[in-house]
Amino acid sequence: MSETGRCQCLTIYLYILSWQSMANKSLSILVFSSLFPSETRKTAGLFVRERMFRMREHANITVISPVPWFPGQGIIRLFYKGYRPMPAKMEIQDGVEVYFPRFLSFPYFFRSKDAAFMAWSVRKLVKNLVKKKGINIIDSHFSYPDGLAATTLANELSIPSTITMRGTEVPHANDQTKLPMLQRAWGQASHVLAVAQSLKDVALVHGVEPEKVTVVGNGIDTEKFISLSKQKAKKNLGIQPESPVLITVGGLVFRKGFHRVLDCLPKLKLQYPNIQYLIVGGPSLEGNIEEYLRSQTKRLGLEENVIFCGPQKPSELHKYLSAADVFVLPTANEGWANVLLESLACGTPVVATDVGGNKEVINSTSLGHIVPFDEKGALFNAIANSIEKSWDVNLLVAYAEQNHWRHRVQHLKTIFERLVG
Repeated sequence: MSETGRCQCLTIYLYILSWQSMANKSLSILVFSSLFPSETRKTAGLFVRERMFRMREHANITVISPVPWFPGQGIIRLFYKGYRPMPAKMEIQDGVEVYFPRFLSFPYFFRSKDAAFMAWSVRKLVKNLVKKKGINIIDSHFSYPDGLAATTLANELSIPSTITMRGTEVPHANDQTKLPMLQRAWGQASHVLAVAQSLKDVALVHGVEPEKVTVVGNGIDTEKFISLSKQKAKKNLGIQPESPVLITVGGLVFRKGFHRVLDCLPKLKLQYPNIQYLIVGGPSLEGNIEEYLRSQTKRLGLEENVIFCGPQKPSELHKYLSAADVFVLPTANEGWANVLLESLACGTPVVATDVGGNKEVINSTSLGHIVPFDEKGALFNAIANSIEKSWDVNLLVAYAEQNHWRHRVQHLKTIFERLVG
């Protein structure tokens, strides 16, 4: 047989294997989330993609990520360059079709109509994909507006649906205009998933039956987030090995609490003159306070102690997390912060505020410290104590491994198969 013939046979053989693999999967999931990575927003919703792309071993996956749009919004971009960047209508990501349909959404006005506009804009696409791909369940992320739009469409098509609560439900539940829409979304869903017990409690308080809500936390890829020698990691970043290093990773917004760490640094500097604080992150959908943080750094006389590292690729983060002696997250609100497990996997203990699911992740003083939100004294003491403490790096890494994505995905598979049943 000629070389061309062998290549053709191999191609046909691989196609048949691929077809059989798809045919053998009883689950065909439509992932529905307005927060999802694209070429224009590469770090948006990585935690959603990480979870659902890992489901591909057990299911066929298609993604719809509605993008907010309104006529003339390009004019705003003349003044705010990064405002609502528009991705392509469809991308192929690791072999998965990811659609980015536009839906009508005005800034500040008519936001109570977001779910209705979202459902109306994607209805035809959803129906076509359900028919074409045999989709038998819709898995949405965030209760509003995504969850309400997705469950409405699922009910129209008579297929089961899930909503994953990820943290926005806390402020939304305190908004009397949004709470009824959250309750409607939860009521329409076949099942509700919560990334933390604290979020499940929000659903229970507002009338969702306990058996309808399951906690499935986010996971960690311990093959990607690995622990390096701290001295070597510091040296690679140009930091003296004996310098204590703090780090915070996240979007540069007030909610994450970078400014609270900076407020503690002058006093910490008295004890540790060479202390370094790594700020890893960039603009996010919530905003960008980099200039504020740089101004605060200068005002406090910390130019020699603070390093703005910019946003980093997930594949590079372990180099920064491994170089740190303490990860600090004095955040105002979280669902389940993946970065806490990522830090532990890199052998770095955590100081975090008692909000959302933080204390569910850092559930032992052998992993770090949980402090009351916005109490500067408590935050300072926890950081100082963490710098002085000798931590068991092997224990931190082993705990992260217990939370590997493989365990989460098996749990999700069981839930999805039961719903499709």
